Amino acid sequence: MNSFGYKKAASIEDTLEIKYQNKTSSFIAGGTNLLDLWKYNLQNPSELIDLNGLEDLKRISRQQNGTIRLGALATNAYTAYHPEIENYYPILSRAILSGASAQIRNSATNGGNLLQKTRCYYFYDMASPCNKRNPGSGCPAIEGKNRMHAILGHSKQCIAVFPSDMCIALAALEAKVEVFSTTGTRIINFDDFHRLPGDQPELDNTLKSDELITAIILPQRGFSTNYSYLKLRDRNSYAFALVSVATCLELENKKIKEINIALGGVSHKPWRNKQAEASLIGELPTKENFEKIASLLLKEAKGFEYNKFKIELAKRAIVRNCLMALDPSSQRPGAQPSL
Repeated sequence: MNSFGYKKAASIEDTLEIKYQNKTSSFIAGGTNLLDLWKYNLQNPSELIDLNGLEDLKRISRQQNGTIRLGALATNAYTAYHPEIENYYPILSRAILSGASAQIRNSATNGGNLLQKTRCYYFYDMASPCNKRNPGSGCPAIEGKNRMHAILGHSKQCIAVFPSDMCIALAALEAKVEVFSTTGTRIINFDDFHRLPGDQPELDNTLKSDELITAIILPQRGFSTNYSYLKLRDRNSYAFALVSVATCLELENKKIKEINIALGGVSHKPWRNKQAEASLIGELPTKENFEKIASLLLKEAKGFEYNKFKIELAKRAIVRNCLMALDPSSQRPGAQPSL
């Protein structure tokens, strides 16, 4: 690790001023991803700007309009176990608790979760070319070891996937991201926050260099009656998803009034297809209809040598998760949905 300076931010405005004065500095809150990147020589900040003194950004509160404001510096653990989240947004709580380990969740922050980097083997290997790390150098994953990689939304430049569990639930809930800069506050729809790789895989999101995430805004409706989060992985804990699915359902007269499905482990960003979701509005919540939407969601999927299995895995996961959403109690350990 390189030598570095350290400053503790006294306010949001102070944070941005320090960053403006030193473009090679980095923000640090939980630091769970930054320290990994630093150890692998992927980031070498000349100065750390400690955000942990910004107490206002650690709060979780219900707003007058009924939305929930998740402070960017609230930890993942605090968020997952907060009564407002457990009771009204249980899919978010389940998604957070399926990620990382208890120790990491105690340190990792909500804002940091949105900004974490891909866990692609080649990205972390400084001896390998990588378009995310060194644009124009190539993507060895396309012809290499790609079992964990994307099947949707990838490009010739990059087939890496976004690793977050929390963000898959946030995408299904249709959250918003609040960011602040010297020009004021900007609200970004969650679907618009993360990017597909395209020709610029080095850009993970649409956050500007002079902006700081201050909060995540949850809508009034938390889909607390019919929901499910399913994560399929190689081992039962501390592993990234091969495929994950967040399903939010609203039923009316036993028919589907609304359905939001977000996929993780399959793309450079949380993956949704609103056109496919719309096809089930007014339909019965049956296995056959869930199979139809699964096929639509994976219609454009393209696998590579070692990850083609993900296409069928994702289809089955969608069906299973939608059925589980009809009865959230089926998500207890060992329970099985009715097929």
